[in-house]
This record gives sequence, structure tokens and C-alpha cells, in this order.
Amino acid sequence: MVILIKVLQLLLSLSILVIIHEFGHFAAAKIFKTKVEKFYLFFNPWFSIFKFNYKGTEYGMGWVPLGGYVKIAGMIDESLDKEQMKKPPQPWEFRSKPAWQRLIIMLGGVTMNVVLAIVIYIGLLTYFGEEYLPTQQVNKYGVVTDSLSRSMGFRNGDKILTIAGKQVENFQKIPIEIILNEAQTATVLRNGQKVTIHFPDGSLRKLIKQKPQFFLTPRVPFIAGKFAKNSPAEKAGLQTGDTILGINGKYIPYFSDFREAIQKHKNQKVILLAKRGNDTLRLPVQLGSDGLIGVHPEANIKDFFQLNQKKYTLFQAIPAGFVRTWAGIGNYLKQLKLIFSPKVKAYENVGGFIAIGNIFPAVWHWESFWRLTAFLSIMLAILNVLPIPALDGGHVLFLLYEIIARRKPSDKFLENAQIVGMVILFTLLILANGNDILKLFKH
Repeated sequence: MVILIKVLQLLLSLSILVIIHEFGHFAAAKIFKTKVEKFYLFFNPWFSIFKFNYKGTEYGMGWVPLGGYVKIAGMIDESLDKEQMKKPPQPWEFRSKPAWQRLIIMLGGVTMNVVLAIVIYIGLLTYFGEEYLPTQQVNKYGVVTDSLSRSMGFRNGDKILTIAGKQVENFQKIPIEIILNEAQTATVLRNGQKVTIHFPDGSLRKLIKQKPQFFLTPRVPFIAGKFAKNSPAEKAGLQTGDTILGINGKYIPYFSDFREAIQKHKNQKVILLAKRGNDTLRLPVQLGSDGLIGVHPEANIKDFFQLNQKKYTLFQAIPAGFVRTWAGIGNYLKQLKLIFSPKVKAYENVGGFIAIGNIFPAVWHWESFWRLTAFLSIMLAILNVLPIPALDGGHVLFLLYEIIARRKPSDKFLENAQIVGMVILFTLLILANGNDILKLFKH
């Protein structure tokens, strides 16, 4: 069921993105009275799921969910329709239009993807507002580290001041800030002293490979939530809402530290120090071979920290939506830069459809769905504008050459460039999805 939900979200998101992208080309072509022969969601080699003709354009849905296309008359595209290009140019064809009109038609798709991202962000901010955990709040108790963050120099209880000299307001964005800005240092407050951490070589590469949700997490007091079956602590008299302070007279107020310390006392009887209201309790607890007291900590982050919450009116959300989209474009460009970084080797983690599908949650959550769709819309816009033949950016490159040089590349050159571009795209597609398959075997 989880896989089905992820697949359905991916297909719905891709469908929206493809339709909006291709509509950008379609609308621009229609504005300049250029004939659009086909408008397809997904690709349709050999046959279509359905199709119909309306005002000279064939609309349909293919069966290969890898994108979609519009076929514009008189344009050398992935269909490589050479027969049409041998005929004399017609006034309604793409090749007969001025270069500036053809440029606008080719930029229509990426423009609509950017517009879609802006609209989604405006809608999200208007309906849901904004909520995040400020780093300043986390610094009340400090952070909990995992093996990777400890190898980079962080320690439990560190209070994060800056990453590469920059304060990060949203605590959850610390890993992505380290990755995107290729940060080499962090400044923390440790035992009341400022400490500068210098990340060892190879840290960013490891962070990209690892899922970052446990890289740094907020440290919190240990407040008893639910009890496990046959809980030793519950049998000893511990109750929900009690605050666990330590064991055997040693003060250990934080859950992460307590979890490590209690493992040293397997099959032993310990004195659990706890607080209930104004009373301090000392409860004898007999531990089993697993070294657990059978208590789940209180998991509601709002019980420990004040989240930054902001509501937006529609008029406030409009400029904020533009800002979010612009920041998203900048961040994705940084991600592309990392792919070519010899130190980081991010190309090893380039993912295909499995990776994209896995970014969607395991349950249907509309806010997450639309946030991810906005991100993918920005990604699609940037990837399509790359100067690779067969992509919109390749056509734009040749059109800019034509405008500057006042000389159009030959149809033969454009045909060959289209073939080269398609080979490059298929190679990248194989690389990305090949990485996905290798990861499946590794796990």
C-alpha cells in the first residue's frame, strides 16, 4: 500500500507538471498562430491509451509515464519528422516564424513551470501558513548527534551558532545548508565555550549519501509518554508525565543520554530518579537483558519548544511566493553544481524515478504533496533550460545564436544535434535510474 501511495503521488505530480509545461509551449505557439499537431501527456510509442482531435490538434495520453510533448508543425523535435522538413515552409509552421517568436515558444514551458511553483507557494502560504522549529529554540537544550555528525566534530549538547559563519534560522535546514553551501566549518557553544568545528575531508559526500533526519536532532528532557508491555518502570510505579532525571544518583536529564547510560546496567536493579510535580521519586527498577525500562518518551515537539508560526493573507503570500520560488531556483542550481564537484562526487547519488517517488510521504498528505510538486516544478524548469540539444535549452541556445549571428543553423545540423541530445538524455536517464537499482540491491 505504501508503494502504491507513493507511485500515485508521483504520477499525479508528474501529470500536473507535464501538462503545465507543455501548455506553456502550446499557448505561446497559439498566440503566434503556429500550428500544434499533437498535445500528449506521457509518451505514446506504437499506441495511445486514448486520443481525440479538436480544431486540428490531436490530444491524447500515452502509456509510457516519462513526460509528455507537444508536436509543433515545422519544428525539429524528438519525433525527427524529416519528411515534413523537406516540404516548403508554410506560414503556420514554427520554422516560418521570426526568431524572437520561436524563442518565446521554446521558453513557454519553463516559464509555466516557474509560474506553477509561484502559484503553489502562494496557495500553501495562504492556506497552511508557515511553521518551523527555530535553531534558537533547539539551543535551549542543545542537539543530539548520530555517528556521522559526531565524526564531523559535533557533540551531544552542542548549541549551533553558525554554519560557515552564517546563522541558520530553521533548525531542519542545517543539513541542507551544509550541503548546498559546501560548508567546511560550524561554530557551536559547548559547555559555555565557543568552539569552531572543522569538518574532515569527505564529510559532505557522506552527508549527501545519508538520510539527514537523524544527523542532528533536538535534545529534550525525558518525560514519560506511553509504556511498553510489561514495562519494568511502570511496575516500579512510574506514571505518564513523570520526568526522568537519572539513575543511581547520577543526574541524566536528557532522553538521548539516558538511553546510552541505561544500557550499561543490563540485568541489574537500578534506582530510577524521577520527578512528579514537586516530588522527587526514587524507584527501584529491575532491568532485563535488553537494558530497557520500557518507557516511550513524550514525542510532541511542541511540549518542549515554541515553533515559529506565521499566517499569511493572500496579499502577504504573493510576494512571499515569489521569494520562495527564487530561493528554490538558487538552491537547485547549487545542487547541480555539486554534481560536478570532484570532492563531493554527488553524481554517485543522482536518482531516477525511484528516488523521486521516495521523496513523497508514505501517506497521502496534501501539504507535502504540493510542496514537493513545487520543488519538482522548479527542478523541471531548470533541467529543461540546460543547453543540451533535445531539451528546450538546446533550442534556445540555437535561437540565440541565430539572433546574434543573424544566420540560422541548417536543418541537417539541427537534426544531428537533436540526435546527439537524445543520446545524452538517455545516458543520463540510464545513469540516474541505474543508481536507483544499485541502491535497491545494496539494501
